[in-house]
Amino acid sequence: MSKPMDLHERNAAYAGDDEVEPVSPVERITVKPKGAAFSPGGSSSSSAATEHHGAVEMVTGPDPGQQPPLETTVAELEAGKGRRFAFLKRPQFWIVLALSQALAITQTGTNTLSTLLANIGTSIPAFQSLFNYVLLALIYGSITVYKYGVTGWLGMVRKDGWKYFILAFLDVEGNYFTVLAYRYTTILSAQLINFWAIAVVVVISLLFLKVRYHIAQYAGILVACAGLGLLVASDHITHSNGGPALNAVKGDLFALLGATCYGFSNVAEEFLVSKRPMYEVIGQLGFWGMFINGVQAAIFDKESFRSATWNGTVAGYLVGYTLLLTWFYTAAPIVFRMASAAFFNIGLLTGNFWGVAVGTGVFHLKIHYLYPIAFVLIIGGHFVYYGTEGVLGEAKKPWLGENQEGGDDSLGTAKRHLEHPSVLV
Repeated sequence: MSKPMDLHERNAAYAGDDEVEPVSPVERITVKPKGAAFSPGGSSSSSAATEHHGAVEMVTGPDPGQQPPLETTVAELEAGKGRRFAFLKRPQFWIVLALSQALAITQTGTNTLSTLLANIGTSIPAFQSLFNYVLLALIYGSITVYKYGVTGWLGMVRKDGWKYFILAFLDVEGNYFTVLAYRYTTILSAQLINFWAIAVVVVISLLFLKVRYHIAQYAGILVACAGLGLLVASDHITHSNGGPALNAVKGDLFALLGATCYGFSNVAEEFLVSKRPMYEVIGQLGFWGMFINGVQAAIFDKESFRSATWNGTVAGYLVGYTLLLTWFYTAAPIVFRMASAAFFNIGLLTGNFWGVAVGTGVFHLKIHYLYPIAFVLIIGGHFVYYGTEGVLGEAKKPWLGENQEGGDDSLGTAKRHLEHPSVLV
């Protein structure tokens, strides 16, 4: 076995997705980022490793014989902490639960601002999301260029750009078709379609990522979905489903298509952020999404843009919408790393509850007695979901190897916990 690379050298590696045989020669393209100190000997300082990624090496995959030394292994961690309710006892569960609810509240905020925009005559769904993708590209794309250098960034785009294009396309279309669904069908029908997004995530994860769910996880999903069912029933009882549908069949099909795109994009993003730095994934999502969404807005939002109301209030709503959505896209990958795309979607089910809670002040809505019960059911589903999970929960990704050899070791990953067992995130 070859000598293990130290942390500085390991963090310097820009690894591809496919495994390579340790004995096979691998062509490497080394790019020295601006301001990064890199030498063949590297540095054993963990602080230096987090400050600079060093040279970016374009390789077909990480060499299993050159992984950095770990402080512990998954087996040792599981043996030391026990199995029964192991993840529920750790602070990481409460962190990811709180983060998922923060994202649900954020989504409520963006939906509220979209409603306020529509109420004053500005309904431009594709165009209003464009600023988010531009901001993501500016922030995280700039970080990526700084870390990799221009040549390294171009090499990454040339090698993996098609993957990020697909991710961005699915994300943009998920947003677009979901907004279209609300135009044609009732809110009640659109909410019921939320079940489909979870089903899509579970099926794709089973088929393509080889994820194997426990009975408790299926039970947790069902309990959370039962809570959503109560929310929908409450809306039906109080006749707050938005009135008759303009074209129910057309709207339901748009909702199904949007939920399917969301399911695919969530699983794809979970896979990519488990193997790549978050700034790269988010930056590329913003970069490609900016072009895709821009073209779509130019084609489909042209008339809406001309007839829209434009004033200081609209500008304020658009700024708030963009900032909330940018935070959403920044925090979501942490949930994908610490938990999974399935847990992420379960967490968003409480969005309807938070929407009514916000609506009581903004739109003078009334909270039906079933809403608190539904909220407790959805949150309870989170606890059932992780009832039998091990110490690392779903942060341990099955496609990365037993000790996550093929994964990134930055914020929120299981490999980071194996290298630094005392770290929280």
